[in-house]
Amino acid sequence: MSDQNTSQPRIFKIGATRIVEDASLAGRDLDEVKAILQRSYPEIAHATVRETTLEDGTKLTEWLAQPGKKG
Repeated sequence: MSDQNTSQPRIFKIGATRIVEDASLAGRDLDEVKAILQRSYPEIAHATVRETTLEDGTKLTEWLAQPGKKG
């Protein structure tokens, strides 16, 4: 097929964990990716999302955990 993704795979970062986009995440929007990753990383449910583009053109999506209340 001529509609193949020829760009760099996206990178998703949760804390110190970096996840490189594979076939199971390719072509999905951010909400779908979040739903998939939330099964293994529940902390992203209420995290702030920051999206940046690296120098090589790779898109980096970071989930920044929100601090909780103690007490």
